[in-house]
Amino acid sequence: MSVDKTAKNRTQQVKGKAKEVTGQATGNKKLEYSGKKDMAAGEVKQRSGK
Repeated sequence: MSVDKTAKNRTQQVKGKAKEVTGQATGNKKLEYSGKKDMAAGEVKQRSGK
């Protein structure tokens, strides 16, 4: 996997974590769920090499 793809996937994971934490802090379950989904998608891409 190229460094560019790795960085892109890692960025998606970090953005997802930020959304999740913001959702928890504000009590916004939709935002929290969306963050978890983004984080998981980034992890899957990272592990599969896409």
